[in-house]
Amino acid sequence: MFYQLYELNHAALRPLRVAAEMGHMAISNPFNPWSKTTVGRSVAATFEVIERATRRYGKPAFDLPTTVVDGNEVPVVEKVVWQKPFCHLLHFERELPKDRPADPKVLLVAPMSGHYATLLRGTVEAMLPAHEVYITDWIDARMVPLVQGGFDLDDYIDYVIEMIHHLGEGVNIIAVCQPSVPVLAAVSLMNEDRDPLAPSTMTLMGGPLDTRISPTAVNKVAHTKGMAWFERNVIMRVPFPNPGFLREVYPGFLQLGGFMSMNLDRHVSAHKEFYQHLIEGDGDSAEKHRDFYDEYLAVMDLTKEFYLQTIRTVFLDHALPEGTMMHRGRLVKPSEIRDTALFTVEGELDDITGPGQTQAAHTMCTNLAAEKQQDYVQPGVGHYGVFNGSKFRANIQPRIAEFIRRHARVAAPTKGAEAKSAA
Repeated sequence: MFYQLYELNHAALRPLRVAAEMGHMAISNPFNPWSKTTVGRSVAATFEVIERATRRYGKPAFDLPTTVVDGNEVPVVEKVVWQKPFCHLLHFERELPKDRPADPKVLLVAPMSGHYATLLRGTVEAMLPAHEVYITDWIDARMVPLVQGGFDLDDYIDYVIEMIHHLGEGVNIIAVCQPSVPVLAAVSLMNEDRDPLAPSTMTLMGGPLDTRISPTAVNKVAHTKGMAWFERNVIMRVPFPNPGFLREVYPGFLQLGGFMSMNLDRHVSAHKEFYQHLIEGDGDSAEKHRDFYDEYLAVMDLTKEFYLQTIRTVFLDHALPEGTMMHRGRLVKPSEIRDTALFTVEGELDDITGPGQTQAAHTMCTNLAAEKQQDYVQPGVGHYGVFNGSKFRANIQPRIAEFIRRHARVAAPTKGAEAKSAA
């Protein structure tokens, strides 16, 4: 019922949002003599803040039309090369000379934790100049009809393995935050099977592999509440007329509310500063605010089965570090990883995934040679800074690129396979 009330609230506020949008357009019109005055900018700022506060934020675009390769700007075309009901695999295809040596293939596994894959736009942008980049584009669960079936953590692992197989030999997989657990599980299974397509390298960034280490507020909530509380209080059915009508989900707006409440003062201050920037005519600062919150406030629903299985496996049972994690009746054994090089990245100030939680992967991969392991902790950054921002571009991304180059098995391009898949 709460989900329905949330939708009803959006519908009820629509007239206010439309009025605010029209008011903003009228006041800020350059032909309006009031638009350049302090009073005019104040009124326009008020209208814009109201409009943004009552808006539904849809899925953003990656908007990466070009990149620079070998010092030259080249076009980038975004293509779907593999798809299932709950995920599309996107390839950022660069228009390069046919005789140019192939760059390492990177499969970037985006978090399925409430935000869209576009949250990693900066990560993709930084990797594009020297890598053939693919990314998982997870689908909003409320947009998937019930007839398509369910999706849980086991399905997630299956998807990862299928995508690796689709891309062929020489994949370098990067997991950001939440997917670190299913990615480590998938790579463990592939190594145990001596799969020739097992990734060359695996980079885990800010992932909750062992949440007993440096527990954060997110970890503590899971332990305090317990499974019954989550199932009773945060699982809801998708309301009509969404395509996923009646599917049981963990709504994205609840996830967003939880994250915002952790740093509520910071968000309130940011919006006050945004209002002041609008009045002062500081367009650059205002645009940075819009860009960040257009992404941050765009959220998606997660299936009930995936969310609850993740809570139990990762935060309550600590199944992976305890050596009890199962995938379709089969024990997941990170100790079987021998051929896939491992790089872990953490942020010193991460308040979502505490320091040490990702490094725990090295303890689990007991049979991986020391020369195939590397760890890096970036000083002065929180969770977001692990995969985005100036310190990521200057310090983290170059280390990942060097690690991949050192351990990668470069294979032939997969354009033929993509064309077949697209057909």
